[in-house]
Amino acid sequence: MSQIPTDKSMMEPSMLAVVKKQRIQDFLFHKVTLLFSVLVLVALAGILISLLVSAWPAFQKFGIGFIWRIEWDIINEEFGAMIAIYGTLVSSLIALLLAVPLAFGIAFFLTETCPLWLRRPLGTAIELLAAVPSIIYGMFGLFIFAPLFAEYGQPALQSTLGQMPLIGPLFGGAMNGIGLLAAGIILAFMILPFIAAVMRDVFEIVPPILRESAYGLGCTTWEVVRYVVLPYTRKGVIGGVMLGLGRALGETMAVTFVIGNSQRLSESLFAPGTSIASTLANEFGEADDFHLSTLFALGFLLFVITFVVLSVAKIMILRAEKAQGART
Repeated sequence: MSQIPTDKSMMEPSMLAVVKKQRIQDFLFHKVTLLFSVLVLVALAGILISLLVSAWPAFQKFGIGFIWRIEWDIINEEFGAMIAIYGTLVSSLIALLLAVPLAFGIAFFLTETCPLWLRRPLGTAIELLAAVPSIIYGMFGLFIFAPLFAEYGQPALQSTLGQMPLIGPLFGGAMNGIGLLAAGIILAFMILPFIAAVMRDVFEIVPPILRESAYGLGCTTWEVVRYVVLPYTRKGVIGGVMLGLGRALGETMAVTFVIGNSQRLSESLFAPGTSIASTLANEFGEADDFHLSTLFALGFLLFVITFVVLSVAKIMILRAEKAQGART
């Protein structure tokens, strides 16, 4: 029985040429993919360095206190980031609180209980919502949602939640349809399709044998999702939520239309406010040298906030995996 030669001296010239060609292809493929990865890191470092260099005059004047200063006086060149940071975080938190449960319910319905004839058109509709430009959401929020919210939504919230202790002041003040709460609701509309689409996709990758085994043991649909689907797809679910949060933190036009664009700090969610992105959109075009530096400082802080949020999400995933490994 003949054996395949392993020594190069025993290999035919044609085989040597094929092996050499494959090695060159592997070498080039490795270097090209490495170049792509390095380009991402270089671009990220370039953005960070350019932001920091442009923002340095503001940080040099105000120091770390720029983060919690609430002044925003363009004429006297007294600036602080607290109001914009507060508006960014509050509106994004409201959006997450509204969008995540709805996205989970949509993904649960599409993958577990939705009839087959409805699954594809409903999934396509959700994906189309994710493709709607942000300025369309902003126009919808300003011209359609805000009047309805001022006439029906805000009075209902003020007469119910506004009368409760502790949280009552959050729902007080003038009811004009715009403000932090309105911005959060519009952001929830925007990030909902993203989170729902990601959750649906990760739910669908669960091996059917796991679901069938759980149903065979007598589990209900909710028990299958809770004890089989969610543990299997934890990374993807958290990734989808973080994707939506990243979109909410950096959203510009939709928030600019409905947040009110007021440099005031108020405990009421009905009051107009501002965010980092909306401040940049409103003031970047007319800013002079030092004012421009403070806007770059806001952009740098938004970058840091996003980085911290993503880092916290990664730590949560690692801890969950470690805890699950310890239990097993």
